Amino acid sequence: QLRLAESGGGLVQPGGSLRLSCKGSGFAMDYYAIAWIRQAPGKEREAVSCISSSGDSTNYAESVKGRFTISRDNAKDMVFLQMNNLRPEDTAVYYCAGDRGPIATLRVRQYDVWGQGAQVTVTS
Repeated sequence: QLRLAESGGGLVQPGGSLRLSCKGSGFAMDYYAIAWIRQAPGKEREAVSCISSSGDSTNYAESVKGRFTISRDNAKDMVFLQMNNLRPEDTAVYYCAGDRGPIATLRVRQYDVWGQGAQVTVTS
């Protein structure tokens, strides 16, 4: 059974950092493009970053560019999101989501395998 599991969420002060991890199981994760998608209360889902199946192509939403870094380790079936200089508006549930294929985009509808989500709260 295809499964993605996020970890690393938590509570952090503005300006702080967190690293989210996404572990794939039940499938060959290196065949999948992966995105990190967040949803804040009362807001639409927003893809903040994505990475191609090989890891050689990444993209970021303008709202996080320069602060977030996505990476992957296909040997370990892992994808990461390093989040620095966090802001209160980054508060959301963060989902790891996958699409079988090499190309990753920031289109939420591309992704059909989803994790359960990790809460990130940025507050003083």
